[in-house]
Amino acid sequence: MSDFKLSAKLRQDAGKGASRRLRRLAGEVPAIVYGGNKEPANISLLHKDMIHELENEAFYTSVLTLDIDGSEEAVVLKDLQRHPSKAQIMHADFLRVDATKKLTMRVPLHFINEDSCKGVKEQGGIVTHGANELEVSCLAKDLPEFIEVDLADLELGQSLHISDLKLPAGVESVELSHGAEHDQSIATISAPRGGVQDEEAGEAEAEGNGEEPAGE
Repeated sequence: MSDFKLSAKLRQDAGKGASRRLRRLAGEVPAIVYGGNKEPANISLLHKDMIHELENEAFYTSVLTLDIDGSEEAVVLKDLQRHPSKAQIMHADFLRVDATKKLTMRVPLHFINEDSCKGVKEQGGIVTHGANELEVSCLAKDLPEFIEVDLADLELGQSLHISDLKLPAGVESVELSHGAEHDQSIATISAPRGGVQDEEAGEAEAEGNGEEPAGE
């Protein structure tokens, strides 16, 4: 796991007005930290620090250290609110981590061998992603930064599902825990529109109607 540490401070003022002042006058992000055996606490962090850390994908799926007025807590980022049109963080939610209890987090999927798989390179197909992240359940120590999805053996017309993924030890799919009917497609190799399969289907239809295919 990556080592991320953020400095924060407790804030007493709450409400939309106080949050606006924090963002506008102090350059800070209002946030909350909750969970564990402690009461929720309103905190604030420097906006520039948050923006810098958010540039690293691993920040979203790592156990972070929050230094709140000199007291450190292990947390994960559970929610982030951004301004709809500005490069501004509006609010952040952090969940305290209990090393003995499982977390539920969304982890990004990293697809490899897309261009070199048989369905694309030899059969002219295109890759369609059914998901770009996976919700997992695991202990904090087992939380992966990402899950690798290898498409090397995927052929035209085939799909790769959640059950096909090689999850790290101790990591479970939340979707699959609800039953086999939730085994979602992660990636599919499809024929492009107007591709070979479409042309063959068009020719078969023309022959069935007693027509000559165009161009002959």
